[in-house]
Amino acid sequence: MTDDGAFLRSLEMKRGKYKQRMLGAGLAISLASLLTASAGAAPAGEQVDMALVIATDVSYSVDPDEARFQREGAMAAFLSPEVVKAIQGGPLGRIAVAYIDFGTYKQDRVISEWHVVYDKATADAFADVLASKSTTRGTWTSITSGLETAERMLETSGYRATRRVIDVSGDGPNNDGPMIDGVREKLVAKGITINGLPIMTEADKFDPYYLPDLDKYYAGCVIGGPGAFIQVAHGFEDLARAVRRKLILEISDAYRPKDTLLIKVAALEGQKIERAVYEKGCDIGERMRFGSLR
Repeated sequence: MTDDGAFLRSLEMKRGKYKQRMLGAGLAISLASLLTASAGAAPAGEQVDMALVIATDVSYSVDPDEARFQREGAMAAFLSPEVVKAIQGGPLGRIAVAYIDFGTYKQDRVISEWHVVYDKATADAFADVLASKSTTRGTWTSITSGLETAERMLETSGYRATRRVIDVSGDGPNNDGPMIDGVREKLVAKGITINGLPIMTEADKFDPYYLPDLDKYYAGCVIGGPGAFIQVAHGFEDLARAVRRKLILEISDAYRPKDTLLIKVAALEGQKIERAVYEKGCDIGERMRFGSLR
């Protein structure tokens, strides 16, 4: 078993080393600028196994500690030797990855532009960029805004990717911006796969937008495209494990179903089922917000 605590301790050490190095050298440049510049611009048309946008929910229901858990879950995943091994096991052995925060519609923040990851050093560099950026806060939950921003990034990235994937994590349904299922279908029609990481925690049960079956909402309303699946995180503290597992499934040759759309639900571990239908309706978040929930 991988020790997620060790990953996070490693991140703290990295932060301290960068700060000491900068102070000792008397550098005026910020850590964020230094790390972003080190990535460099990708040549137009560069080939990668996958272009991946990680989109994380920073709406009002996500408190600062929970936002930190989401960010550090992604950081820990890219520090994992298992994830690096999965990347290197692809036909080309490299992926392009970017990271955004979403909340209120059209108020997304790009935390990291595109980085090519192909070994431990480049994976560490991507984690360092995430560590260098402050967390953000939103008000409403616009999954559709995150999807649209991720779509634009994929369309303009310049990479020639075998697969284009958006990872969405969050603790509630869409309640701002366009309807989620309509945006999902538009992206799927372009060959983009949307995978989901619903964060399910009893701590949110007093939130007005709490859904006890958020996993079923993600399965029926959010995910789509070739090989789409969800990986449930049982609380924000479980994110490091869940993100690592999801990335390995996305990247690894071991999970490449040929069917147009398959869903892997954590509650049905190892089973694949046809496209789910969310019986409460994909507009449930909007109905919760505007008081028309029946």
